[in-house]
Amino acid sequence: MPVTPAAGETSPARPRQDRVHYLYLAVVAAVALGIAVGLAAPDAAVELKPLGTAFVNLIKMMISPVIFVTIVLGIGSVARAAKVGRVGLITIGYFMVMSTFALAIGLAVGNLLHPGAGLHLDPSSTATAHKQAEGAEGTTDFLLGIVPDTLLSALTGGEVLQTLLVALLTGFGLQQLGAAGAPILRGIEHVQRLVFRILAMIMWAAPVGAFGAIAAVVGETGWSALRSLGVIMLGFYLTCALFVFVVLGAVLWFGARMNILRLLRYLAREFLLILSTSSSETALPRLIAKMEHLGVSRPVVGITVPTGYSFNLDGTSIYLTMATLFIASAQDSPLPVSAQIPLLLFMIVASKGAAGVSGAGLATLAGGLQSHRPELVDGVGFIVGIDRFMSEARALTNFAGNAVATVLIGHWTGEFDADRSRRVLSGADPFNEATLLDVPQPGDAGTAGTDPTRTAPDGPATAPDGPASDGRAPDKASA
Repeated sequence: MPVTPAAGETSPARPRQDRVHYLYLAVVAAVALGIAVGLAAPDAAVELKPLGTAFVNLIKMMISPVIFVTIVLGIGSVARAAKVGRVGLITIGYFMVMSTFALAIGLAVGNLLHPGAGLHLDPSSTATAHKQAEGAEGTTDFLLGIVPDTLLSALTGGEVLQTLLVALLTGFGLQQLGAAGAPILRGIEHVQRLVFRILAMIMWAAPVGAFGAIAAVVGETGWSALRSLGVIMLGFYLTCALFVFVVLGAVLWFGARMNILRLLRYLAREFLLILSTSSSETALPRLIAKMEHLGVSRPVVGITVPTGYSFNLDGTSIYLTMATLFIASAQDSPLPVSAQIPLLLFMIVASKGAAGVSGAGLATLAGGLQSHRPELVDGVGFIVGIDRFMSEARALTNFAGNAVATVLIGHWTGEFDADRSRRVLSGADPFNEATLLDVPQPGDAGTAGTDPTRTAPDGPATAPDGPASDGRAPDKASA
């Protein structure tokens, strides 16, 4: 006989289920179904292209809002981080250098592999490109075109560079306002949450868009499409692996005399968590706690880790440039070096905060194409079919990059206990998995772990002058 709760009592709340993995499974199923339809009924599959086009249009709709809110809030984060002096400046400088390097690596690998060659996705794209080249504006007209007619027209006209200019001016203006601009900045944070919530809703249409785009491409090109998709996926995973073990490994060894393999083994549980969720955001509180336990001082961790989740997205940077070259090559409109350099400069700025939620990376990718080669934007509908397969590598690379950055910046600023790190990495000083609290150890004066009264590491105090870890949109680095 069922027992009902007594008056005044409430039944225990059921834990909220994470439905994101259902979206992942739906995209996988949609891609498989699209391939099957494209091979079995190619003529009918080509007619499904409008499904992919509609999804791309939804993503394009979000380009300007995503870029505006992320750039404005990003500049605010830089300002707050810079107030702590040398730590903030070194942090931002390192993030800019590594992000630029990751973007350049993506361009180099994309030029080497040419993964989209031979697909001929849209025969009309070449003619369109020639028409646009013939009517291309001069340098003066191009620069004047960056300036919008009105402040609001930059957000409604679909011109990405105009949106970027207004976002930069708004961010610097809020800096000049100081404390008076804080309420406006908080309001923009709320707008960011709304924008990312809308984008998350749009991403639930990804299975439909992926099905239509993949079916149409496979129906039009046959097995060539599958080969090209496999090439870019394999190339991306190998590039991310080389970046982590070779580039980050070398920087960590020469910068802090630490072995990258030992650091990755120390963070093994976090990597498993990220692998299961395709999001490095899920491991943010644990990364903060483990970096403090490793011997990095609390102020450095509080600045570097939250800021890095918006500004140090190495995996996302590699993805953006490789995906751009793939789309251009697949549509028979390869980008010359003269076009790749401006694209690289744009991505350096636009990639900061690009991983707000799942799909924000697609919006940034579409924004880069829209600003440089508008005729290629429709190719985003093709890349979305494999985007979820590449999200794990993006998230893992982003996470590894932020862990390495925290150790390096702590070492360079003298806020790192090397002796303690050796004890931790050797297993002599294990991390408390039960509480995530760093228990003070004898002889740890001046480092993380000396304050027995501090609270959990994911609380507001972890980032005293940096962006709060809970003030940004969820799912950082899966996009």
